[in-house]
Amino acid sequence: MNGIIWTDMFVLTIPVLEKILRPIIIYFALVIGLRLAGKRELAQLNTFDLVVLLTLSNTVQNAIIGEDNTVTGGIIGLATLLILNFFVVRLLYRNTKAEHFFAGSEEILIENGKVNTKALEHEALSLEELEIAAHKQGYASLKEVDKAILEAEGGISFIAKIPEPAEERQRELISRIEQLTTEVSALRSNLAQK
Repeated sequence: MNGIIWTDMFVLTIPVLEKILRPIIIYFALVIGLRLAGKRELAQLNTFDLVVLLTLSNTVQNAIIGEDNTVTGGIIGLATLLILNFFVVRLLYRNTKAEHFFAGSEEILIENGKVNTKALEHEALSLEELEIAAHKQGYASLKEVDKAILEAEGGISFIAKIPEPAEERQRELISRIEQLTTEVSALRSNLAQK
């Protein structure tokens, strides 16, 4: 009985080469599939995108493990994926053409405070989703944003508008007037008490 348990846990039911090739094929299929799906899948997940990503892992699981569900097979698959990813990341770090092919390029969503609606349409991002992303990064509205970039890896970077020197001077003057008003009110209050 104990021998059967150990055999079921550790003895592979398919060849080792197949256990190595399956995760490699699925890895590249997922990378290409996510690349074709667009950066939106990684940037702003809505309910539908999340459902697709969650079921995606379950869908490819059987393709990765095949007929074998042993511990040994799992360790081989795990090691294969980690080693493959290690080399792919190093390749992309050293080769900008390969990085551009796999990761894509950045997309300008807002330029000089103006929303690029064509870019939003291309990436299937709504204006509301862009506003939500801006709120998450501390912007009250898109009016505060000078530039927004959908990065190649899917994140959105926002760059704030820099206030004009005249606007800054106006804010300073308003602040000083408010301070003087407070001081005058305090002086009047002190004089009234005397």
